[in-house]
Amino acid sequence: MYYELSNHWKIPGIGFGTWQIVDQQEADRAIEMALQCGYSLIDTASKYKNEEIIGDALKHTGADREKIFVEGKVWNKDRGFEKTLAAFEKTRKKLQLDYLDAYLIHWPASALFYEDWAKINAETWRALEKLYEEGLVRAIGVCNYEIEHLNELEKSANIKPMLNQVEFHPGTFPEEIYRYCCEENIQMQAWSPLGNGQLLENETVKKIAGKHKKSPAQVCLKWCVQKQVIPLPKSVTPKRIQENISLGDFLLTEEEMKQLEEIV
Repeated sequence: MYYELSNHWKIPGIGFGTWQIVDQQEADRAIEMALQCGYSLIDTASKYKNEEIIGDALKHTGADREKIFVEGKVWNKDRGFEKTLAAFEKTRKKLQLDYLDAYLIHWPASALFYEDWAKINAETWRALEKLYEEGLVRAIGVCNYEIEHLNELEKSANIKPMLNQVEFHPGTFPEEIYRYCCEENIQMQAWSPLGNGQLLENETVKKIAGKHKKSPAQVCLKWCVQKQVIPLPKSVTPKRIQENISLGDFLLTEEEMKQLEEIV
């Protein structure tokens, strides 16, 4: 399953998260298993401090570069035009790639901490636009951006963000930004789609999982998929890596979707 971004570039409908994967052997096994199971979107970030490990793991698999979608993120300390360009080059070299499929701003500068927050975000975004125009990135976007950040960015941007990655899972449904992104053709991605694992013990989730003969994780991920939001589950366990992408043979009802949405 793929979605078409606003620039007509296609992105896989489920991704493989790599947060907290910091051991080379573990990364090698996990990435190889993920690709074998059908994942092609690999999500990482400079903040994860594992770009070299993920780059080596991808290289070790011998995977066809054109068949994998790799996305990275610029961290807060590297915001700004020149610093973002430099940060991207470090990321690209660590991942051992000629280009990235997507590059995102990890967090917006906010008015809570910066008087010139709008300028900081605009300059950071200008760097992403340059990378995109030079063909070093095939899609650009943001993470954790609220409507006010996107509206302000629109005043200076030449290219609208194609992606917005936010915390999104049953019980955490950011409806306002979700509706906004749907209307503006900004594809959403879900970090922590399993609620940091806490949802796996939730009684509502377990009840629905039992009804469908699926795991609680599969129910949470299917909820995201039916919202047309790209989940980015992370696991290093072969069984769970396979399980997390095996979502095509069941469908949650409208009532179940609502029950999951309303989890407290």
